[in-house]
Amino acid sequence: MDPKLVVVPDALPEKVFTTERVGISRATHEAHLGLYKGYANKTNEIRTALANMEIDPAKANQIYSEMRALKVNYAFAYGGYINHQVYFETLGGEGGPATGDVATLINESYGSFERWLADWKATGMAGRGWVFLGYDHAEQRVHTYIGDAQDTFPAWNHTLLLAMDVYEHAYFLDFQTARMKYIDAYAEVIDWDAVNARLPK
Repeated sequence: MDPKLVVVPDALPEKVFTTERVGISRATHEAHLGLYKGYANKTNEIRTALANMEIDPAKANQIYSEMRALKVNYAFAYGGYINHQVYFETLGGEGGPATGDVATLINESYGSFERWLADWKATGMAGRGWVFLGYDHAEQRVHTYIGDAQDTFPAWNHTLLLAMDVYEHAYFLDFQTARMKYIDAYAEVIDWDAVNARLPK
Protein backbone atom coordinates (compact mmCIF):
# COMPACT_ATOMS: atom_id res chain seq x y z
CA MET A 1 0.00 0.00 0.00
CA ASP A 2 1.36 3.42 -0.97
CA PRO A 3 0.80 5.92 1.88
CA LYS A 4 -0.35 9.45 1.13
CA LEU A 5 2.33 11.67 2.66
CA VAL A 6 1.95 15.20 3.98
CA VAL A 7 4.06 18.02 2.59
CA VAL A 8 7.07 18.82 4.75
CA PRO A 9 7.32 22.63 4.85
CA ASP A 10 10.68 24.02 3.72
CA ALA A 11 9.86 27.62 4.66
CA LEU A 12 7.18 29.73 6.28
CA PRO A 13 5.06 32.27 4.38
CA GLU A 14 6.92 35.58 4.35
CA LYS A 15 3.95 37.35 5.95
CA VAL A 16 4.64 35.40 9.15
CA PHE A 17 7.80 37.42 9.74
CA THR A 18 5.83 40.68 9.87
CA THR A 19 5.10 39.69 13.48
CA GLU A 20 8.46 41.25 14.33
CA ARG A 21 6.57 44.56 14.58
CA VAL A 22 4.95 43.27 17.80
CA GLY A 23 8.02 41.50 19.16
CA ILE A 24 7.55 37.93 17.86
CA SER A 25 10.91 37.48 16.16
CA ARG A 26 12.13 35.81 13.01
CA ALA A 27 14.46 33.71 15.20
CA THR A 28 11.46 32.33 17.10
CA HIS A 29 9.64 31.44 13.88
CA GLU A 30 12.71 29.82 12.30
CA ALA A 31 13.26 27.67 15.38
CA HIS A 32 9.55 26.87 15.43
CA LEU A 33 9.69 25.79 11.79
CA GLY A 34 12.07 23.02 12.80
CA LEU A 35 9.45 21.62 15.18
CA TYR A 36 6.75 21.91 12.50
CA LYS A 37 8.96 19.95 10.09
CA GLY A 38 9.47 17.33 12.77
CA TYR A 39 5.73 16.73 13.09
CA ALA A 40 5.43 16.45 9.31
CA ASN A 41 8.31 13.98 9.09
CA LYS A 42 6.98 11.82 11.92
CA THR A 43 3.48 11.86 10.38
CA ASN A 44 4.99 10.51 7.16
CA GLU A 45 7.13 7.96 8.99
CA ILE A 46 4.12 6.58 10.85
CA ARG A 47 1.90 6.57 7.75
CA THR A 48 4.57 4.61 5.91
CA ALA A 49 4.96 2.14 8.79
CA LEU A 50 1.19 1.60 8.97
CA ALA A 51 0.96 1.12 5.21
CA ASN A 52 3.71 -1.50 5.24
CA MET A 53 2.96 -3.40 8.44
CA GLU A 54 1.42 -6.85 8.52
CA ILE A 55 -1.93 -6.29 10.24
CA ASP A 56 -2.72 -9.03 12.73
CA PRO A 57 -5.50 -8.30 15.26
CA ALA A 58 -4.14 -11.10 17.47
CA LYS A 59 -0.93 -9.10 18.01
CA ALA A 60 -2.69 -5.85 18.92
CA ASN A 61 -2.72 -5.07 22.63
CA GLN A 62 -3.80 -2.03 24.67
CA ILE A 63 -0.84 -2.27 27.08
CA TYR A 64 1.79 -2.34 24.35
CA SER A 65 1.78 -3.38 20.73
CA GLU A 66 3.15 -2.01 17.50
CA MET A 67 -0.37 -1.07 16.42
CA ARG A 68 -1.04 0.86 19.65
CA ALA A 69 2.31 2.66 19.51
CA LEU A 70 1.82 3.73 15.90
CA LYS A 71 -1.82 4.77 16.27
CA VAL A 72 -1.35 6.76 19.51
CA ASN A 73 1.74 8.54 18.24
CA TYR A 74 0.13 9.14 14.84
CA ALA A 75 -2.59 11.23 16.52
CA PHE A 76 0.13 13.27 18.26
CA ALA A 77 2.29 13.70 15.15
CA TYR A 78 -0.54 14.55 12.76
CA GLY A 79 -2.17 16.77 15.36
CA GLY A 80 1.08 18.69 15.72
CA TYR A 81 1.34 19.01 11.96
CA ILE A 82 -2.21 20.38 11.56
CA ASN A 83 -1.97 22.68 14.57
CA HIS A 84 1.22 24.30 13.26
CA GLN A 85 -0.16 24.50 9.73
CA VAL A 86 -3.14 26.52 10.96
CA TYR A 87 -0.98 28.56 13.37
CA PHE A 88 1.36 29.80 10.66
CA GLU A 89 -1.40 30.10 8.03
CA THR A 90 -3.37 32.54 10.21
CA LEU A 91 -0.40 34.65 11.43
CA GLY A 92 0.96 37.80 9.85
CA GLY A 93 -2.17 39.88 9.47
CA GLU A 94 -3.28 43.25 10.78
CA GLY A 95 -4.92 41.87 13.91
CA GLY A 96 -7.58 44.04 15.48
CA PRO A 97 -11.27 43.16 15.52
CA ALA A 98 -12.35 40.17 13.46
CA THR A 99 -13.72 40.82 9.97
CA GLY A 100 -16.03 39.03 7.56
CA ASP A 101 -18.18 36.04 8.45
CA VAL A 102 -15.97 35.11 11.40
CA ALA A 103 -16.77 38.48 12.98
CA THR A 104 -20.49 37.73 12.69
CA LEU A 105 -20.02 34.27 14.21
CA ILE A 106 -17.94 35.63 17.08
CA ASN A 107 -20.54 38.29 17.85
CA GLU A 108 -23.34 35.71 17.76
CA SER A 109 -21.50 33.34 20.10
CA TYR A 110 -19.82 35.81 22.48
CA GLY A 111 -21.90 39.00 22.25
CA SER A 112 -18.96 41.11 21.08
CA PHE A 113 -15.45 40.83 19.73
CA GLU A 114 -14.10 42.30 22.98
CA ARG A 115 -15.73 39.56 25.06
CA TRP A 116 -14.42 36.88 22.69
CA LEU A 117 -10.90 38.36 22.84
CA ALA A 118 -10.97 38.37 26.65
CA ASP A 119 -12.11 34.72 26.54
CA TRP A 120 -9.38 33.88 23.98
CA LYS A 121 -6.68 35.45 26.15
CA ALA A 122 -7.95 33.81 29.33
CA THR A 123 -8.09 30.45 27.54
CA GLY A 124 -4.50 31.03 26.43
CA MET A 125 -3.44 31.51 30.03
CA ALA A 126 -5.43 28.47 31.17
CA GLY A 127 -4.22 26.07 28.45
CA ARG A 128 -1.02 24.04 28.48
CA GLY A 129 -0.35 23.91 24.77
CA TRP A 130 -2.93 25.32 22.37
CA VAL A 131 -6.00 27.52 22.03
CA PHE A 132 -8.39 26.68 19.20
CA LEU A 133 -11.30 28.53 17.63
CA GLY A 134 -13.58 25.89 16.16
CA TYR A 135 -16.68 26.16 13.99
CA ASP A 136 -19.41 23.72 15.07
CA HIS A 137 -21.20 22.44 11.95
CA ALA A 138 -24.22 21.19 13.90
CA GLU A 139 -24.84 24.41 15.85
CA GLN A 140 -23.31 26.72 13.22
CA ARG A 141 -21.48 28.58 15.97
CA VAL A 142 -17.88 29.15 17.00
CA HIS A 143 -16.32 28.16 20.31
CA THR A 144 -12.89 28.55 21.88
CA TYR A 145 -11.25 25.35 23.11
CA ILE A 146 -8.17 24.44 25.13
CA GLY A 147 -5.79 21.88 23.64
CA ASP A 148 -3.40 20.62 26.29
CA ALA A 149 -1.38 18.56 23.81
CA GLN A 150 -0.87 18.19 20.06
CA ASP A 151 -3.56 15.51 19.82
CA THR A 152 -6.40 17.42 21.49
CA PHE A 153 -8.54 18.93 18.74
CA PRO A 154 -11.81 20.87 18.98
CA ALA A 155 -14.81 18.60 19.38
CA TRP A 156 -15.94 16.30 16.57
CA ASN A 157 -17.85 17.93 13.74
CA HIS A 158 -15.88 21.16 14.01
CA THR A 159 -13.63 22.96 11.55
CA LEU A 160 -10.47 24.41 13.06
CA LEU A 161 -10.37 28.13 12.19
CA LEU A 162 -7.62 29.55 14.40
CA ALA A 163 -4.87 27.93 16.47
CA MET A 164 -2.62 29.77 18.92
CA ASP A 165 0.45 27.91 20.17
CA VAL A 166 1.05 28.66 23.85
CA TYR A 167 3.83 26.17 24.47
CA GLU A 168 6.92 28.03 25.70
CA HIS A 169 8.81 27.40 22.45
CA ALA A 170 6.38 29.80 20.73
CA TYR A 171 7.39 32.77 22.87
CA PHE A 172 10.27 32.13 25.28
CA LEU A 173 13.02 33.65 23.10
CA ASP A 174 11.07 36.91 22.87
CA PHE A 175 9.06 37.13 26.09
CA GLN A 176 10.71 34.63 28.46
CA THR A 177 7.94 33.47 30.83
CA ALA A 178 5.63 36.44 30.17
CA ARG A 179 3.00 34.45 28.27
CA MET A 180 0.40 37.21 28.51
CA LYS A 181 2.68 39.61 26.63
CA TYR A 182 3.00 37.03 23.86
CA ILE A 183 -0.77 36.52 23.72
CA ASP A 184 -1.31 40.28 23.53
CA ALA A 185 1.20 40.47 20.67
CA TYR A 186 -0.35 37.48 18.89
CA ALA A 187 -3.77 39.17 18.90
CA GLU A 188 -2.24 42.08 16.99
CA VAL A 189 -1.10 39.89 14.09
CA ILE A 190 -4.04 37.54 13.41
CA ASP A 191 -4.76 37.29 9.69
CA TRP A 192 -8.56 37.44 9.69
CA ASP A 193 -8.71 36.94 5.91
CA ALA A 194 -6.95 33.60 6.39
CA VAL A 195 -9.30 32.68 9.24
CA ASN A 196 -12.33 33.46 7.06
CA ALA A 197 -10.85 31.35 4.26
CA ARG A 198 -10.97 28.33 6.58
CA LEU A 199 -14.72 28.62 7.11
CA PRO A 200 -16.81 25.96 5.37
CA LYS A 201 -18.25 27.30 2.13
